[in-house]
Amino acid sequence: MRRELKIGALLFASLVPVAAAAAEALLASGILHPMRKPLTDAQVKQSDDVLARTGATREDFTVTAPDGIKLAGWKFRAKQPAAAGDWVLVYHGVSDNRIGMIGQTELLLRHGYNVVAMDARAHGASEGDMATYGWLERHDTRAVADALFASEKVHHLFALGSSMGAALALQSAEVEPRIAGAVAEAAFANLREVSYDYAGLRISHYLGRTVGRPATWMAIGGVEKEGGFKAEGVSPEKAVAARNFPVFLICGDKDRNIPCRHSQRIYEAAAGPKAIWTVAGAGHTAALGQAPADYERRVIQFLSDIHNGRL
Repeated sequence: MRRELKIGALLFASLVPVAAAAAEALLASGILHPMRKPLTDAQVKQSDDVLARTGATREDFTVTAPDGIKLAGWKFRAKQPAAAGDWVLVYHGVSDNRIGMIGQTELLLRHGYNVVAMDARAHGASEGDMATYGWLERHDTRAVADALFASEKVHHLFALGSSMGAALALQSAEVEPRIAGAVAEAAFANLREVSYDYAGLRISHYLGRTVGRPATWMAIGGVEKEGGFKAEGVSPEKAVAARNFPVFLICGDKDRNIPCRHSQRIYEAAAGPKAIWTVAGAGHTAALGQAPADYERRVIQFLSDIHNGRL
């Protein structure tokens, strides 16, 4: 009996590292390889409806990223560009595609802003099988900006994103000096910090820091190993501190995915002109739906202030 217990203990001890490695790989895979949401005919119809309502035009826009993958998207031209030559890059959230920002796109077109809506790498119709939450995507933005400036007369270039897209917008603005300002709704402060929220089952990040901490270690460790980058390198909080550019941060006080403390941390770190708006009653990326008039007024005012040299 004692011998059997010894053998069992040895087997258990040998299986623990295997199980841990498997869990690490599984968690990392879910983060780096999010579900891809193809662009459907119904979603293209949504875009067509926006064109009909605004009088804007749309064309396909394909850009080659620095590592050779093809990024797919659209260029929208406003019917009456009130801010002549001003373009806004819009960034969607994880496991979504360019149509996820169609509400913001329509709002911008109505106010005369031209829009570029790309599928992020590993999303929609863009190539790539790995999402890196800003590590590679910020350099994709530079390629998009190069292609835009080569084909259009651009006066001001702005960035606007939600959730993962907000993080991409802020990190892109750090490395792309042609971005004159960024609007970011529900951005995470950094990759490690947001892992505590998800490990805490969106109940409490303290739960993620304690009971869920082993899961965050495994997830981040797996991401760093497979992704080839350090989690500390994915940080909107550091991005806004590294370059002085105007930022407008938005968060919902009912957001359980990426709570407002992330936006507050980014706000405190920002080196340039900054503003933050906490939307009462809004959940994750729900500001436009919760307070549409306020959202429109505040975002357009922010862009207008930059255009007119007030920021």
